[in-house]
Amino acid sequence: MKQGFVKVAAVTPKIKVADTHYNGEQIKLCLEEAYEKGAKIIVFPELCLTGYTCGDLFLQELLIEDALQTLKELADYTDGHDALVFVGLPFEKDGKLYNVAAVLQDGMILGLVPKMYIPTYAEFYEGRHFAPGEAEVSTVWIDDEEVPFGSRLLFETDAVKGLTVACEICEDLWVPNPPATGHALAGATLIVNLSASNETIGKDVYREMLVKSASARLVAGYVYASAGEGESTQDLVFGGHNIIAENGTVLAQAKRFTNESVYADIDIHRMRAERRRMSTFLRENEAPYLAVPFTLQCEETKLERKFDCMPFVPSNQSERDKRCEEILSIQSYGLKKRYEHTGCKKAVIGVSGGLDSTLALLVTVRTFDLLALPRENILAVTMPCFGTTDRTYDNACKLAHALGATLQEINIKEAVSVHFADIGQSLDVHDVTYENGQARERTQILMDLANKENALVIGTGDMSELALGFATYNGDHMSMYGVNAGVPKTLVRHLVRFYADTCGEEELKEILLNVLDTPVSPELLPPVDGVIAQKTEELVGPYELHDFFLYYMLRCGFEPAKVYRLAKLAFAGQYAEEEILKWLKLFYKRFFAQQFKRSCLPDGPKVGSVAVSPRGDLRMPSDASAALWLKQVEELY
Repeated sequence: MKQGFVKVAAVTPKIKVADTHYNGEQIKLCLEEAYEKGAKIIVFPELCLTGYTCGDLFLQELLIEDALQTLKELADYTDGHDALVFVGLPFEKDGKLYNVAAVLQDGMILGLVPKMYIPTYAEFYEGRHFAPGEAEVSTVWIDDEEVPFGSRLLFETDAVKGLTVACEICEDLWVPNPPATGHALAGATLIVNLSASNETIGKDVYREMLVKSASARLVAGYVYASAGEGESTQDLVFGGHNIIAENGTVLAQAKRFTNESVYADIDIHRMRAERRRMSTFLRENEAPYLAVPFTLQCEETKLERKFDCMPFVPSNQSERDKRCEEILSIQSYGLKKRYEHTGCKKAVIGVSGGLDSTLALLVTVRTFDLLALPRENILAVTMPCFGTTDRTYDNACKLAHALGATLQEINIKEAVSVHFADIGQSLDVHDVTYENGQARERTQILMDLANKENALVIGTGDMSELALGFATYNGDHMSMYGVNAGVPKTLVRHLVRFYADTCGEEELKEILLNVLDTPVSPELLPPVDGVIAQKTEELVGPYELHDFFLYYMLRCGFEPAKVYRLAKLAFAGQYAEEEILKWLKLFYKRFFAQQFKRSCLPDGPKVGSVAVSPRGDLRMPSDASAALWLKQVEELY
């Protein structure tokens, strides 16, 4: 449970209708399995102690009393176990029968949460037996123990910062204003639902959508446990469709008709971070809630959850293709608006034969096609210098020709040499001045050509480079519109690959594949035997690691120790732990030190949930200290 993870379970026991003793024993067996797997929140279905399909047997006092007796035995069974358990049963209060969830922990009945909305339509006739629940919290006596009763109960623990659990029952999820809305606004970060949802054609899809949307809308974890085998099939069939979701993503769900228990690791801290970001997620104080404390041992959850090593890139091919098309559209329509506003008819773009400038050129071509402007109005400028290799030079030239752009070559060796002589920089000293002088000369040429042609300079730098500050200030860092500013490096590669696969032109595809096969490099140092000597990822580290760090730092607000823990899981077998830690330290150093470059970025479109624009997602002072983050990184060594 350290770092906010808590393992939860949605469990469907095989029951016998109206046999409370048998059902209690089955629940105990399921509890043992859940305990063994380390679950700390365990949710059983609605009315699982008796069965949901008892019908008029619910009116029999013997069944009601025996269900309560079995509940007390179950409560005793939880003694000494480190978990919060939810089980369903009928419960009589003040002469009325309620469909309730009993909350058990360490031998105690901590509360009873009644179902608020009682369906009496279609196949449902619960109103024949059960009264609607009460929101306001009162108390009932079970033997000599006073137990809170009501919908507005929150179960809180200090073991996981921010873990507050609330409950609703089946139909409560399906209504226009579910109780969970109030629960979340009162502070609940995990909603459990005890359900008995029967199967009809297509209902599983709708049910999954409800759970996903509830968890997304409430920015919460959601554990949905549904009745399954053992319920009466006189008129209905129950499939045991258990679902666990987190903030709009299904983490686990059962195969229906199997009574399969499902487990997942809910990240409570991620929910808290997301709520902090949302200024519209406002707590309401319309009605009082009773907070019921429960205890858990603070221990490290053994994570079974998988973390994709490329969080910006969908792993599913069709979803990835859809994402690529959408991003290319966002980029090109963003640039289209800039052209419509300025009235410019031409573009100037520096092409190096590398990935970023290739993507920028592809986006510019799409934009000009949208505007019905001739592609020859795109001036693709290649500016070879000391580090340019034949491979990248050829790719740049071939790409411009294949796309119908106007190619212009300007060799900058002489201009840079004169400039170095002016400032006393030796051509034999390959330091940062040697590198950045070339980048700034290229930008000067592009800007002046844009003035000459009444054109816009299209920026090529991507979001990963901006995060690391791996751009020359007032060099490639500057443009008139940065189309790649919201695209991480790991996604740039897939966008170019998508274009290659869908362009329908074999010559263009071959060029793009060659670009994809070229090492990432600014080519500012002389090549060795004609081969690129300066490989970016050897200098600043693998971009797939940095994109991973960037996502979980900015999107989720995670601390370095947690980012490191997830990275070790995601990149197991790819990078040694020491290597991950080395690049993590560099990431935080560069991210904080290079904010001044991001503070004066040119305009560019946001394409995903993470962005570094100083006018949008990242309002960060340029002189913020990295001390807290680096201190925690040092403690990991």
